[in-house]
Amino acid sequence: MKNFRLLTTVAFAFMMLVSFNAEAQKFRGLDKSPMDAASIGRGNKQLAKVYYSRPQLKGRTVGEDLAPYGKVWRTGANEATQLILNVDMNLNGTKIKAGTYSLFSIPGEKEWEVIVSSDLNNWGASGYKKENTVASIKVPVTMGDESLEAFSMAFEPSDDGVHLHMGWDKVRIAVPFTK
Repeated sequence: MKNFRLLTTVAFAFMMLVSFNAEAQKFRGLDKSPMDAASIGRGNKQLAKVYYSRPQLKGRTVGEDLAPYGKVWRTGANEATQLILNVDMNLNGTKIKAGTYSLFSIPGEKEWEVIVSSDLNNWGASGYKKENTVASIKVPVTMGDESLEAFSMAFEPSDDGVHLHMGWDKVRIAVPFTK
């Protein structure tokens, strides 16, 4: 009888372990707008990094369906884009101290206004407050030859700092940060 109880207890414990283990291995699918990052420099020489989510066109258009012209946009999808500056930079003549910021934009057909904000941890652009703007700049829109399905960002070194390039569909903009 003792052996039967012990065997039953061990069998039950094994079944529970297997069922918990099987449940623990279920992962959700990929996000529709996956998170990505772009940076310039490495280790203690990293100048800047941006964390953003990458919405997809899926037959929609920039300015009408996505990133509406004339309205504050989170500059990506999901949470507001996060900009980390590891050194002091300037944007449009305004000094920005090293630190963490949100990056918003107001898209337009011919130019975009790009806004560095002290507002943090926002879902979308809902927490944007104009009074928390640290610096902003209006940059011209250029058109690329190829369409980008996913919103994309990349840093490029420049003579006096870095340019943050953004592209989606054929829209391209470059945001000049200087040292």
